[in-house]
Amino acid sequence: MSNRTWRTTVRAVLALLLGAAALTANTPSAAAAPQPMGRCTTTSGVVLAVDFSHWGGPVYRSCGTTPTTGYELLNQGGWRTTGTGHDGPAFICRIGYSGHQGGKQYPTPQQDDCVLTPPASAYWSYWHADPGASTWEYSQLGAMLYKPKPGSVDLWIFGGTDIGGTKGRPTLTPDQLRAHNTRAQGDVGKPQSTERAPELPPGTDTGPKASPTKKPTPSKSASPSPSHSPSPSPSQSASPSPSPTATPTPSASSTGPEVLDAAPASDAKTDAGSVVPVVAGGALVLLVGGAAVYAARRRRRTE
Repeated sequence: MSNRTWRTTVRAVLALLLGAAALTANTPSAAAAPQPMGRCTTTSGVVLAVDFSHWGGPVYRSCGTTPTTGYELLNQGGWRTTGTGHDGPAFICRIGYSGHQGGKQYPTPQQDDCVLTPPASAYWSYWHADPGASTWEYSQLGAMLYKPKPGSVDLWIFGGTDIGGTKGRPTLTPDQLRAHNTRAQGDVGKPQSTERAPELPPGTDTGPKASPTKKPTPSKSASPSPSHSPSPSPSQSASPSPSPTATPTPSASSTGPEVLDAAPASDAKTDAGSVVPVVAGGALVLLVGGAAVYAARRRRRTE
């Protein structure tokens, strides 16, 4: 092997190693800013939902800013993913949230080593619901390529489905997970409370406001007259109390798992995925090339 061939080989290997290093440095970072759920609205932000019911857990939902990608949503605000050794970090193999089981990622290493591509019967499937949509759409793009629309919902569920997403569809509806408020809530309430404080002392309306509360008291004196019919009075008092509390409870339990809001937490580091095999392969090529050059030079010397 000539010096020119040797230099070409070294340059090719170095280019491979530099490319692997660049891939490690350019692995998509958390560009989406995590927000409390109240900051997402029907037209702004994107709701991320992850269903852990396969392992007996709830469905967590969180809010992120846009523009962003599905991958960035899953790697910010306490969320973390792990890719596969074969496909890299782009193929979501495990998902974990710092507020659930101490950040434990599912499936566990005992259930899937995340070396090869998971089977179609047990993997994290990716679903979208555009603003106002009543049905889910199976993602035709990977998490790194898909950019959710403002006001939309991203959902990850574990199980099996086909390429078209006709099987293993989500049991929850987009309406159960999306944001319904038209204005951002949360931090916005704090300045409003400070503005209302000075309005209360100067106004003397607080006195009359107390009077209407006293007005129902004489109604109680009138109540003894109809108290002769005790049956309607308890029925009226019992009917309004269970109705509002019972309505949300069965709706959440009958349709699927419990839905909880995931509070933003500190960002977690993402897994490097298949970058390590690339670097190891480049180093192996470099060693093999160096050994070949060394052997060629020794042959020349002996000859």
